Amino acid sequence: MKKRSKSILRGGIFAVIAVLLILPVMVIAGSLEPSGPPAPTMKTLDQIPPAWSQKLGADRFVLVLDNAAVLDKETGLVWEKAPLLATRTWTQAVSHCFQRYVGGRKGWHLPTVEQFASLVDPTQSYPSLPSGHPFTNLQMAYYWSSTTAADNPGYAWNVGIGDAGVIIGDKVYGGYVWCVRGGQSHDAY
Repeated sequence: MKKRSKSILRGGIFAVIAVLLILPVMVIAGSLEPSGPPAPTMKTLDQIPPAWSQKLGADRFVLVLDNAAVLDKETGLVWEKAPLLATRTWTQAVSHCFQRYVGGRKGWHLPTVEQFASLVDPTQSYPSLPSGHPFTNLQMAYYWSSTTAADNPGYAWNVGIGDAGVIIGDKVYGGYVWCVRGGQSHDAY
């Protein structure tokens, strides 16, 4: 009987010690019940760009960055409103976009062929852009993409603003440049 009472006593002491050790932690941690509703942490729907799978109409484009750039709400990409008129080699085009400063912002890049192709509307021509677009300074010519041709690293994909064509061009020749912000870029040499 003595052994049993000693073990009960030890068990009771351990229980008291455990309560004394855990109680301060519980007091410091506070109640597990929320103090109120969660704070708004998500952006409203008009701040989140729609998925690429949605097709928007007349309100697809929004002027941003002091009207120097255009947000495409369909893709979430931001395009220069008025690309420069000079032509450049592909390497110069990549460098030009990296150094670009538009609407008080850096972080521009040469668009991928997929990003560029998402901007054109093949049902339109000269320009092959959605009707009501706000872009200016556009040439009815081909613009460089950052996408190198897989079977020939000396060539890169170009997208036509006049006819919505997608072709490859020799990187040493001059082409037009239209920089974009957002999304991912790649510029394999």
